[in-house]
Amino acid sequence: MNKDFAKQLFMEIIGSILIAAAIYNFAVQAQFPMTGFSGISIILYRLFQIPIGLSTIFLNIPVAILCYRLLGKKFFISSLRCMILSSVMIDYAAPLFPVYEGSRLLSALCTGVIGGIGYGMIYMQNSSTGGMDFIIMAVKSLRPHLSLGKIAFWADVGIILAGGIIFRDMDGIIYGMIVNYLFAVSVDKLMYGVNAGKMALIVTCHGRKICRLIDTCCNRGSTLLQAQGGYRGAYRQIVLCALSNREMYLLQRAIKKEDPEAFLIVLESSEVHGEGFRMVQVGEKNH
Repeated sequence: MNKDFAKQLFMEIIGSILIAAAIYNFAVQAQFPMTGFSGISIILYRLFQIPIGLSTIFLNIPVAILCYRLLGKKFFISSLRCMILSSVMIDYAAPLFPVYEGSRLLSALCTGVIGGIGYGMIYMQNSSTGGMDFIIMAVKSLRPHLSLGKIAFWADVGIILAGGIIFRDMDGIIYGMIVNYLFAVSVDKLMYGVNAGKMALIVTCHGRKICRLIDTCCNRGSTLLQAQGGYRGAYRQIVLCALSNREMYLLQRAIKKEDPEAFLIVLESSEVHGEGFRMVQVGEKNH
């Protein structure tokens, strides 16, 4: 067993445990609709007492066959492994832990955050737990610009509505939507949050001065662009820089003091990759 595979397997096991805990120890007891194939399995469990893990495996078989070619052999095998792991954890490991019997709202919050972290850990290994994940990853491969969290959110809305209608639980639909939203946010934050930041576009007559200011107060590199105004045709310089949230605050204060006439545009950046950018503490040098 090589080091990379061991790390991947470890992350998949931890992710599967978190998913199992979210479903069995929080969602089932609270009796609100869940997302994905887990949601369908919970419906079957409440109606016919069919074990959640077992029904999840059987629901996955036709979807796995349909998505095999699109997703590829490697992804299929790792997803099959995670599907079995998560199903076993739900039926055999999760019952070993205490079941939360308190507020449905708190249960929904815990389900969304814990389950979202679990799914995110598995997605980060380029894998899935099968079922709706196969469909989500298939859509992602066809529409790579869409985030996994958003795809998952819209894919699961129908299942949540179905669960609420079958059991005539309108409050459950609301709780299910909360869980679904938290799943999406947790997955995106875990997968993209490490590399998230802000991008600054500074229109100024003193480009070099602003570049030195960025280097001094934020320890960041920057890019200097030449620009021309569309109305008057005046030439200006644009300084482009990727920063963390804290560094952006420091930069805004510094620019307001050093160059009050500068025009600052701040953009959200969900991912920043490449040499010269990583989340560093202010004071650590990064060029």
